Amino acid sequence: MTDHTVTSDFAAGEHDDHVYLSLSEASPEPEGEGRWAYGTGFADPLLGVDTTVPAGLDGADLAAYCLMLGDDALILAQRLIEWCTRAPELEEEVALANLGLDLLGQARQLLTRAGQADGSGRSEDDLAYWREEQDFRNVRLVEAPNGDFAFSIARLLLFSTVRGALYEALAGHRDPVLAAVAARGVKELAYHREYATAWTLRLGDGTPFSAQRMQAGLDAVWPLLEELFTGHPVELRVGVDPAALREPVQRALAAVLAEAGLTVPQTPALAAVGGRAGRDGVHTEALGPLLAEFQVLARAHPGATW
Repeated sequence: MTDHTVTSDFAAGEHDDHVYLSLSEASPEPEGEGRWAYGTGFADPLLGVDTTVPAGLDGADLAAYCLMLGDDALILAQRLIEWCTRAPELEEEVALANLGLDLLGQARQLLTRAGQADGSGRSEDDLAYWREEQDFRNVRLVEAPNGDFAFSIARLLLFSTVRGALYEALAGHRDPVLAAVAARGVKELAYHREYATAWTLRLGDGTPFSAQRMQAGLDAVWPLLEELFTGHPVELRVGVDPAALREPVQRALAAVLAEAGLTVPQTPALAAVGGRAGRDGVHTEALGPLLAEFQVLARAHPGATW
């Protein structure tokens, strides 16, 4: 896994005028696997995949890595779904909710894999609903409150660009489950980045006020980007060194911002706390309230099904 370049579609920042235009085009999926909205119409990417941890791969490390990636997806899914009833238009509420469903699907598979790999047998629900704040391993970028629409679009642009590049590299991982999740995730994240890019261009190249709001959103979210390039020991042992993604990702982001007439922020990175950050379970004050809302139903009715 030495090639960490961003593919041409990611680097070029290609986009449609609106995300739903792409949904009306011929589906790139195999016949019978078309999609009418994000998060729907897909076959199980793990169908037929051997779930045995490969020889020579430490199960505890693999579980910890899947937990990191799964928590990123789970928490950002929750933030995106919070836009329901709050987005500028009904169409955007549907789009953002379905982006969240894509990430939720990735999170479910990754958390399930974590419970398999470490031998604990914990389910996706066990890991999602019954861990405490300090046990979550997501980066701080995904837990930040939504802010205004421009802030959320800026965050989505950054996350989808980084995660798309990471999944491209992980699609060849020696763990077949992680490789399958990554291979499917690349396609989903391409849509996410397309959506974020279209809105970045629309706001940045719109009115002076919309450009100012988009720039402010970028300035606010940019300090959280560096953490995605800072490798945790588990990441270095099991996955891809995220530092290798920095140059191609920054190049891709700069191309989008230049086309939108926006400036690459120079704001300093958010400092770690005692050298520790989200991957170590050290979070901002925003994660606790998010988890309280997310987990309240499962904890109020333990063992309930619906």
